[in-house]
Amino acid sequence: MRFVDAYEGWTSQRLTQAEAADILGVTDRTFRRYINRYEATGVEGLLDKRIEQASHRMAPVDEVLSLESLYRCEFMGWNVRHFHNWYKREGGSRSYTWVKNKLQAAQLVSKAKGKGKHRKRRDRSPIEGMMIHQDGSTHQWIDGEMWDLIVTMDDATSEHYSMFFVHEEGTASSFLGVEETIKAKGLFCSFYTDRGSHYWHTPVAGGKVDKNNPTQFGRAMNHLGINMIAAYSPEARGRSERAFRTHQGRLPKELKKAGIKTMREANNYLKNVYLPAFNLEFKVQAKEAGNAFVPYLDSNLSEVLCEHYERTVKKDNCVSFDAMTLQIPANEYRMNYVNVKVRVHRYINGEMSVFHGPRCLARYTCCGELIKATKATEEVAA
Repeated sequence: MRFVDAYEGWTSQRLTQAEAADILGVTDRTFRRYINRYEATGVEGLLDKRIEQASHRMAPVDEVLSLESLYRCEFMGWNVRHFHNWYKREGGSRSYTWVKNKLQAAQLVSKAKGKGKHRKRRDRSPIEGMMIHQDGSTHQWIDGEMWDLIVTMDDATSEHYSMFFVHEEGTASSFLGVEETIKAKGLFCSFYTDRGSHYWHTPVAGGKVDKNNPTQFGRAMNHLGINMIAAYSPEARGRSERAFRTHQGRLPKELKKAGIKTMREANNYLKNVYLPAFNLEFKVQAKEAGNAFVPYLDSNLSEVLCEHYERTVKKDNCVSFDAMTLQIPANEYRMNYVNVKVRVHRYINGEMSVFHGPRCLARYTCCGELIKATKATEEVAA
């Protein structure tokens, strides 16, 4: 069918022979051969005659059946290598691979598991900002306390752009790491993470991530144009895993020496002491000069790096959200918002706001209490 289309294009002078041959993925000379065969015998002349011929190397059916019967009656349970060695000693002429394939096709022996892929060390990105890693590590960073350390680092240089402790890794901590990175450096190209539930939806445990059903975090990355990449093994995240081994060996000792007892003190120590010293010691030079960061000029980054939920306003101009009732105050834009679709934003610090389209209607504390409206709260979201 493809040849007929190309042939008609050539005969109508819409295509040259070179262009028609390119469409078919063949050379000009092969296309001319097709033309001669087609004009002589029609479409049947284009069929490959080899598919109608049996290979001269094909074993007779009787030989295959005899081999299967022999194995089934006398050698059932033998591995293929053992059976083939006996088969050759008795005068058999077929190769080990031929014997194995025939026995496997007859389901007399099972296929062995693969030996696994040959893994290669992945080279670093050539310039800063091409790929950013983010990961968390649960560890006893101070005596009697298990915290999660969240690190956001550059693949090209291993420089840590963000580093802080939280009680539990999740969407808010991931947003915070990205926000600190973008504010310090700008937008980056790609984001490399594990398959944590706050990063990805995974329909089958241990399986492939669903890139068509983004999480709250994935929705924000799509909005910013950042490509997310999922890692499928700890070895794939080797750069960040090695960094965490270093942190686990050093940080507890430094925090203990500094007499730190609370998370607030620990985060201050990370920001002002540990992080600059770590980057000075472990940051490497990128392969190429320059960077791939793009300045983020919109001032409403916090409206992107937050959770978004759609709600319908009730008859009392309230929105139900997470067992709280958010009252929308009267404003100059509408008489009321009954049955209107609105969007609830929940920020990193737990505070909330209600948006109608691009307009912020009200802001609330983490407990759902209305924060007094000011002109600053009526900003337009990105």
